[in-house]
Amino acid sequence: MKSAEIGLELPPLTVTLRREDLVRYAGASGDFNPIHWSDRMAAALGLPGVIAHGMLTMASAVRVVTDWLDDPADLVEYGVRFTKPVVVPDDDKGASVTFSAKVDKVADGLAEIDITAIAGEEKVLGRARAVVRVQ
Repeated sequence: MKSAEIGLELPPLTVTLRREDLVRYAGASGDFNPIHWSDRMAAALGLPGVIAHGMLTMASAVRVVTDWLDDPADLVEYGVRFTKPVVVPDDDKGASVTFSAKVDKVADGLAEIDITAIAGEEKVLGRARAVVRVQ
């Protein structure tokens, strides 16, 4: 179990999402919504392009915390608000999302960790917070 103090910054994590990742995630999750693979359908709905699944972005974000923990089972609560989509271009570069995290509160053996997710120059998650068991 980790120890934590207010203000502790966890090591950042950058994840690159490519179209093939969206296809794999669609297969695993069963979410085949065409906004996750069709430029034409995304544009028809007013989106700036094909977007990553929100739950894929959410799962990627919590890795900044679980990678830091000695035991991922010490994660006891996690939630986010989706504020902007992650647009994934149809190229070899994909979309890079950088996650950072900072301990905001420590009390009663629990630490509250705020997570920031930046794609391009846009913050894509709001109020992303994990609660973990600490010493």
